[in-house]
Amino acid sequence: MRSNIEVSFRLRSWLRREKSSIGGRCGMLEMLNENTLCEQFCAQVKLHRRSSGMVMLETPFAYPDGDQYPLYLSETATGGLRVSDGGHTLMHLSYENDVDKFFEGSRSVLLNQILTEQGIAYEEKTGQFSVECAPSQLSVAAFQLGQALTRIYDLTFLNRSRVASTFYEDLQEQIASLVSEEKIHRNFIVPGMANADHYPVDFCIDGKNNERLFLFGVPSRDKARLTTIFLQYFIQQNVEFDSMLVFENQETIPRPDLARLSNVGGEMISSLNAEGDFRRKLLKRVVG
Repeated sequence: MRSNIEVSFRLRSWLRREKSSIGGRCGMLEMLNENTLCEQFCAQVKLHRRSSGMVMLETPFAYPDGDQYPLYLSETATGGLRVSDGGHTLMHLSYENDVDKFFEGSRSVLLNQILTEQGIAYEEKTGQFSVECAPSQLSVAAFQLGQALTRIYDLTFLNRSRVASTFYEDLQEQIASLVSEEKIHRNFIVPGMANADHYPVDFCIDGKNNERLFLFGVPSRDKARLTTIFLQYFIQQNVEFDSMLVFENQETIPRPDLARLSNVGGEMISSLNAEGDFRRKLLKRVVG
């Protein structure tokens, strides 16, 4: 057993070390000043004048692949400045993405929200994002546009688990790429069934031999449970149908819920990324 004197001595020694350490850290913070910060920030910002008269503003902002955002400066008719991306953001996105999707459905809502919150204008004809400012507010405008471009580019990383509403849009798009439009019935209500309005089918697809394929999207545990109830009711009502279940991510569904769903459901697709599996199983039941 350690004596009280030894414990007290060790405690006082520890407190002295901590006090010394805190004092050292405070001293480091006291060394910081606005001039030092300005020097560090300014070292990363440069102006490049073009023969066309336009000026390019080099900043630390960069795309995930390391390419820097090109920001261009030009004068406005009112004597102010216009800071623009020169259309490079959408061009950069188009290398690996269908840019049209950014202007459709939920992604369009998110894009417009970003532009509104950041005070950014979009010119459809040129594909440029820009903001106008007084010369004295150039630094603020540059950060404003840079932040907006970063958020716009982040839309490419919005996986289906982060934006659940896009899951159904993406699912419908995949179905439409394989099946003719007249054979797809969205939010289908089973005719002649009691309380049919309470049990809508995400997608009813006209299948082979006049059979109906009920296709449900399952982005969450709650939807898995609801789909189980729907399928059980269809079976109880002697509805003739085949079913297919497409998960956002099957691994996120608890095993008991998945087991109950598999007892009443048909073919399962683990995620929309399993495009080959989805194509094979869907076309097996439907004539495209």
